[in-house]
Amino acid sequence: MFDVFDDDAPPRALLAAVQLPNVTEEEVNASLAELYRLAKTLGLEVIDRQVQKLHHFDSATYMGPGKVVELAALLEADREAHPKRNQVVLVDHEVRPSQARELGKAVKADVLDRTAVILEIFHRHAKTREARVQVEIVRLAYMAPRLREMNKGKGSRQQGGIGSKGSGETHIELDRRKVRDRIAELREDLVRIEQERITQRSRRQDLRRVALVGYTNAGKSTLMRALTGSDVYVADKLFATLDTTVRALHPPADPRILVSDTVGFIRNLPHDLVASFKSTLDETLESSLLLHVVDASDPAFEAQKQTTHDVLAEIGAGDTPTRLVLNKCDRIDDPARLAALRAAYPDAWMISAKSEADVARVHGELVAIFQGAIEEAWFVLRHDQGAVRALMYSTCVVLEESYDEDGGRYRVSGHREVLDRVRALADAPAAHS
Repeated sequence: MFDVFDDDAPPRALLAAVQLPNVTEEEVNASLAELYRLAKTLGLEVIDRQVQKLHHFDSATYMGPGKVVELAALLEADREAHPKRNQVVLVDHEVRPSQARELGKAVKADVLDRTAVILEIFHRHAKTREARVQVEIVRLAYMAPRLREMNKGKGSRQQGGIGSKGSGETHIELDRRKVRDRIAELREDLVRIEQERITQRSRRQDLRRVALVGYTNAGKSTLMRALTGSDVYVADKLFATLDTTVRALHPPADPRILVSDTVGFIRNLPHDLVASFKSTLDETLESSLLLHVVDASDPAFEAQKQTTHDVLAEIGAGDTPTRLVLNKCDRIDDPARLAALRAAYPDAWMISAKSEADVARVHGELVAIFQGAIEEAWFVLRHDQGAVRALMYSTCVVLEESYDEDGGRYRVSGHREVLDRVRALADAPAAHS
C-alpha cells in the first residue's frame, strides 16, 4: 500500500478534496495547504489541486463522475509530459478502501487518503524503538480492513479443501491473521518499552518539568534547542520529530528544570495515532507546566491552537498549568496585527525562538515560575488513591511521609498550581460501588 513512495524519482501528486455544505472555502483552502505541506514533507512534486463542491461524498469514487473524468484527463496529460514518473492522488479526507480502489482505477493512478499520508510521514520519521513500534501498530491496523481491496483480482482461494481451514484459507484470511499476530507481538513489545520509560521517569521525579506542546512545525524543537543548548533535530517539515526528547534547562537553574519536546499535532490526526503515542505524550501528564507553542504568523493559528487544546484534553492533560507562547512573531510585519495579538492574549509570551533575547526572557520566566511559586503542603491520601499518590510523586518533592491503617500523610513541596491540582484530587470523595 505504501510502496508508491519507494521509487528513486519522487511521484507527482495531485491533491483532491470535496467541499461539503458545512465547510467554508477558507477551511478547505487551509486544509489543502496543510495537505500540500504533508506532500512536500514526503518529497512529492505537487502538480495541481482540485476541489469539488458536493452535498456528500460519492459512494463509489469519493468525487463525482464529472470531476473524476477531469482528474483522469489532467493525469493523462501529465503522464505524456513526464512518462517515467509515477503519479499519486492525495485525497484530503479518510476514504473507504473501495472508494480509493475505484477512484484509482478511473484515473489510472495510486490513491492515498490523508491518513495514509500522515502514517507514511510518521513511518519515515520514527527513530527510536518505541516510536517505530507505535507507528507500525497503527499502520497495520490501517491496512487490515484494506486487505480485501488489495487482494481483489489475485484469486479468492489457494489450493485446498473447500470449507476447511489451513491450506484452504483465503489469501485475505491468512493476511489478516498475520496482521493480528504481528500487532499482538508489537503490543507486547510496547509494554516492555513503556516499563523502561516508567523507570526512567521515576529517576526524575524530584525535578521540575516543562513540556513543549503545540501544532506540528510551530517551532517547538527550535525553542527546545535554544532553551537547553541541545542538538535536537530541527527542520522546516511537518512531524520532523516524533520522539519525546528531555533535556535540562541551560544555563542550569536551581531547582533543576527539565524541558521536554513532544510530537506535534495536526488537524484530523488519526485517532489511533493519538492513542498509540499516549505513552510518549504521558510526558505532558507528568509535567508541572506546559508551554503551548503557536506559530503566530500562520493565519490559521487559532484553529491550530484549538486542535492542540482538544488533543491535550483527549489524553487527560487539559487541566495542567499552561502558558501560551506566540512564536515566530518576527514574521509578522503588520504592527496592527501584533497589537491585536497583544490585546487578545495579554498573558501570552510573544517571542521568536530564533531571538537570543526572547529565549533569555522565556528562560528567566521559567526560573521565576519555579523559584517563586514553590510551596510546601500536607496531604492525606487514602489507600485507594494510588493514582493521586503517583501524580504527587511525579510532580512534587516528597519531604516526609507516614502511614497508618487509613492511608498515608505526606509533606511535599511543589509548584503552587500543581499542589492545587493534587489537593483537588486528594479531596475527591471515595468511589462507591
